Order: sequence, then structure tokens, then C-alpha cells
Amino acid sequence: MGNTSHRRPAADIEAAIAAERRELAVVLNGLSGEEWDAPSLCEGWRVREVAAHMTMGFRYSLPKMARELIKARGSLHRMTSRCAHKDAATHSTAELAAFLGDNADHPWKPPVGGIEAALGHDVVHGLDITVALGFGRRVPEERVRILLGSIDARTLKFFGADLSGIELRADDLDWSFGTGTPLSGAAQDLLLLAYGRRLPPGHLHGEPRDRFVAAQG
Repeated sequence: MGNTSHRRPAADIEAAIAAERRELAVVLNGLSGEEWDAPSLCEGWRVREVAAHMTMGFRYSLPKMARELIKARGSLHRMTSRCAHKDAATHSTAELAAFLGDNADHPWKPPVGGIEAALGHDVVHGLDITVALGFGRRVPEERVRILLGSIDARTLKFFGADLSGIELRADDLDWSFGTGTPLSGAAQDLLLLAYGRRLPPGHLHGEPRDRFVAAQG
């Protein structure tokens, strides 16, 4: 148990990224107008803002990204939030879904974290949508394992995840992380906790679960 994964070949991770994007594009294409406007797990973002953010790296050149960062006074979080809201209002839902599927093989990666971070970006934001909407989509185990193996203190710090005093225990595969009071759930739900998310009720089991439940309403 624990973080014992070995490094996957880059080609395998690239294939996982492409598959995840294509599958999520199908999910997006099937959403109703009400679902596009529903809140996601990303605080302050509806599903359409999450989709706009997921495709930002395909649509923005480096110079344009730099200009947006200057407008945001150097704050990456402020820049991504501003662009997500602007782009969600500019592009149709059909365009947002197409941007994702049509760029399944795009080589974009986040500024830090490498190719695993690119997979994490797609998987976690996809879960931001599907978990919030109550969909039963399960991310394929191999993709989840790649990301679980990359969780460390830097991951938690970057995403503002406070897991102090808690041991995460997956109940659908052999994985655990941390030490302390056990908190269990599906591996993909525990992945969301490591990325700073709060979940709808019923996803987690254990005494600390209420710390990680999203506010309702």
C-alpha cells in the first residue's frame, strides 16, 4: 500500500490523456443546458467554466497567456478564473466540447508537473464535472493509479489540501496515503481530496468525512 507506483512510459501517459479527453468530450456533448449551468466542484465555476478552462491550453498561445498573466498582476489563479469566465461566455457549449475532443492528442502540459500533471488536469477537472452532476462515470483504474502515484506533499500544498492527521484508504484498490485517522472512499474520490476538492455527501467513510463535504445549496 502507499505511494509505490513506478514511472510509466511517456507514451502510455500520452495515450491515457488522449483517451480521457475523447471520453470527456462525449460526456460534454451529452449535457443538457441545465447541466452546463450547474455548479461544479471548482468553487465559483459552473460546468461551462470548467470546460473552458480545460481547453485553455489548446486555444491560447504563449504570448497571449503572458498578456493574460500580466492583466492578472502575476496571479495564475486570478488569470485562470478570469479567462474561464470570459471564454465560457464567448464559446458555445458545442464548441467547448469540440475543443476537447479535437485536441485529444495536443501536447499541452501545465507549467509544472510534466506529463503526469497534464493527465491530472484532465482527470480531476473531468471529475469536477461528473461528480458534481452525480454521474456514475469511473475513470479507468490505470489512469487513477498513475495519478495516485504522483501525490506528495508538493501536490497537497499546491492545491491547498489539508490532509493532516488523516490516512486516506481506497476501498476499490490497494492504496493508502498519509497517517492518522482512516478516511476511505473510491480511489478517484480520494484523488479529488488530494487536489483540494470537497465532495458531495455519501462519497466518503470515516470520522473525518465531514471536513471534506461540499456545502450544499
